[in-house]
Amino acid sequence: MNTECMAKEMRKLILTSLYHAKSGHPGGSLSCTDILAVLYNEEMNLDPADPKKADRDRFVLSKGHAAPALYAALALKGYFPAEDMVTLRKIDSYLEGHPSMKSTPGVDISTGSLGQGISTACGMALSAKLREENYRVYAVLGDGELEEGQVWEAMMFAAHYKLDNLCVFVDLNGLQIDGTTAEVMGSDPVPDKMRAFGLNVIEIDGHDYDAIRAALKTARETKGQPTCVVAHTVKGKGVSYMENQCDWHGAAPKQAEYEIAMKELENNG
Repeated sequence: MNTECMAKEMRKLILTSLYHAKSGHPGGSLSCTDILAVLYNEEMNLDPADPKKADRDRFVLSKGHAAPALYAALALKGYFPAEDMVTLRKIDSYLEGHPSMKSTPGVDISTGSLGQGISTACGMALSAKLREENYRVYAVLGDGELEEGQVWEAMMFAAHYKLDNLCVFVDLNGLQIDGTTAEVMGSDPVPDKMRAFGLNVIEIDGHDYDAIRAALKTARETKGQPTCVVAHTVKGKGVSYMENQCDWHGAAPKQAEYEIAMKELENNG
């Protein structure tokens, strides 16, 4: 399956899982889908048959509420049956509302408390350096998550320890649960701030596959600095009535809405 097709199927799985769960977070899951599709289908050294292999690349979904996007990527790569996506958030399901390393194959770290995932990613990257291991660490942050002070402590840490095996994506969709990030607690200019903290910064369209690939190539080639990819994205990407609507941060589609969304995804691309 090529990456573009994978992203399309991921969006279908995301919406299907949320529809059956009757709760969850579509907006931020759909905005980071293309990034995860490139990471899981092309970039990371992984083996679904051996989810804990020692030299695997690590992935940290710091914005843990976007778990449906991560689960969709894992399902399509063969970590578990895609049919299980309909069990999202059910009481006996291993697909919890936020990623759990204890229950879900392929999840490297439990996340959900915003700001903490990126610190864990830094620890993973430093561990690889100290042990002289070659795996890389990838993390996805939300732009609303940047309001957490711990994020900036982690960036300072990453730069200080020259974690060039760490690549952080900021999913910059401009919206969070209470409104626009500019209204709630403005963090602009994000690229300049990341540079000031000592990171190698790349700005891209987070839905442009070639731009994502090029950013990842630059990150691999950059030595002595962690890389931060500031990805300009659209919240709810792929579903017309969800795009750029903060009401879809944490609301599941009802039947008619689900049918419209699935039809749109099937007809586009």
